[in-house]
Amino acid sequence: MDSITATAQTWLTDFFDAETKKEIQHLIENDPEELKERFYRDLEFGTGGMRGVMGVGTNRINKYTLGKNTQGLSNYLKKVHGDKEIKVVIAYDCRHNSDTLSRTVSEVFSANGIKVFLFSELRTTPELSFAVRHLGCDAGIVLTASHNPPEYNGYKVYWSDGGQIVPPQDGEIIAEINSLSFEDIQFKANQDLIERIDKEVDEAFFEASVSKGSFGAQGKEDFKIVFTSLHGTSITAIPEVLKRAGYGYVTIIEEQAKPDGGFPTVESPNPEEPAALAMAIAKAEEIGADMVVGTDPDSDRLGIAVRNLEGKIELLNGNQTMVMMTRFLLDKFKEKGFQGNEFIATTIVSTPMVEQMAKAYGVEFKTALTGFKWIGKMIKDFPNSQFIGGGEESFGYMVGDFVRDKDAVTATLLACEVAADAKANGSSFYEELIKCYVDFGFYKEKLISLTKKGISGAEEIKQMLKDFKENPVDSVQGSKVVWIEDYNTSTAKNVQTGEEKAIDLPKSNVLIYETEDGTRIAARPSGTEPKVKFYMSTNAKLDRAGDYKSVNSQLDAKLEGIVSELNL
Repeated sequence: MDSITATAQTWLTDFFDAETKKEIQHLIENDPEELKERFYRDLEFGTGGMRGVMGVGTNRINKYTLGKNTQGLSNYLKKVHGDKEIKVVIAYDCRHNSDTLSRTVSEVFSANGIKVFLFSELRTTPELSFAVRHLGCDAGIVLTASHNPPEYNGYKVYWSDGGQIVPPQDGEIIAEINSLSFEDIQFKANQDLIERIDKEVDEAFFEASVSKGSFGAQGKEDFKIVFTSLHGTSITAIPEVLKRAGYGYVTIIEEQAKPDGGFPTVESPNPEEPAALAMAIAKAEEIGADMVVGTDPDSDRLGIAVRNLEGKIELLNGNQTMVMMTRFLLDKFKEKGFQGNEFIATTIVSTPMVEQMAKAYGVEFKTALTGFKWIGKMIKDFPNSQFIGGGEESFGYMVGDFVRDKDAVTATLLACEVAADAKANGSSFYEELIKCYVDFGFYKEKLISLTKKGISGAEEIKQMLKDFKENPVDSVQGSKVVWIEDYNTSTAKNVQTGEEKAIDLPKSNVLIYETEDGTRIAARPSGTEPKVKFYMSTNAKLDRAGDYKSVNSQLDAKLEGIVSELNL
């Protein structure tokens, strides 16, 4: 504790503002446990950049921790580019303090002689990714904590390709940041280097989104959509994109339309949570809508709900939505004629069904670690290949490569195209999903996510993952384990034959078991939240659509059995 107090006392110098010093002095004198939480570590970059609770301290998001990031990034950009003019673009979402923190970040860049394009108001993360290349920038920053609770904020870094930073840039930037003291931050802005942007970039982004996400679906004028932005940024883009694409019947949930970092109408602004879309689903039932769409605060994730076989609105999971959008894109590419260089992609914890689809269509399948930065890296690493589309189980999807991160704006339009097209042809989104199960196998997934906050929580997560690795299960629901994939050691081992294979992906704290019947269980810590996640996937053959309900019940029972076996 003495070392923590000593670290906190370094924030009592004249470099720090009076309000910060006052709060730290109060914590030193009155709240040692809270002081410990705020100073026991430095915030680090994870799969989605830096994300944390706002407040004073090294383990918090504030002007100093973000200022240090920005100073380190400025130094790195200068090392890479020398005397070249360096340009960055900055966006921010609806969260508390995002606007003021974005100005601080802009000022630090400008103080270092770097040209800054700063969005004049909140904008979506996909528009930021798009703007990096549209404006010819060397880097981009978005201030967001995605779907985290209201007390969080974050800082995501994008490179010149529009994708999030990946090795080796991430490690080199982190090393640069860690070499600095807070007193190295240059806060004195050069306002001449800060340019406000808005409508010109908006127009280009809307045009690109409609171009990439619209496929001439019939019946758009009568296709009824209920849309909620969950108090986030997508209100600035999705209604306009749907309108331009020809959708004439979009009902916006007005109670959730105003951007608000407090997210007053939901417990969590996460479209993965059924409760987040409850208000929109109720409206859809009231007006007889065909589809519900909800997005997270920075508009990179989308949740959709459609009418099931009984005519009730049902929330789909990210795997189901991804499968449907990918098949639709594959069909459209097939109609034009494959060129032989196309690929689709997903992540190691997402449904194996996507790989089966790739095989069926004869296109290449690539798999990545969790986090869309790895899918963006694929596009950069294989410039002669054409990315059709891809996503991950956590409600993220990317259509083509004009945006290099998950993009709920264009994906929303694509989902509506899929559903409107199905309805116009006498089917439905849900019925087409069942057809996918018949064609490629009925894969069903379940996610268990356990929140463990604070220092003790971090230790608990570490221990749970250690136990999962050191005490391997022999079988899952009667099916023997065949493969254990350890991404920490980049090794996959067949526990029945002893065969070992190298995993050609960067090291990551992920462990996956695969059984004889194709059941998969993965465990990993979240890169952006104090959570440990367990992903379960199982499958069965679906011979005909009429057997859907009975096979679905069997798979549900099997997934519940897995949860019980793992004591989750």
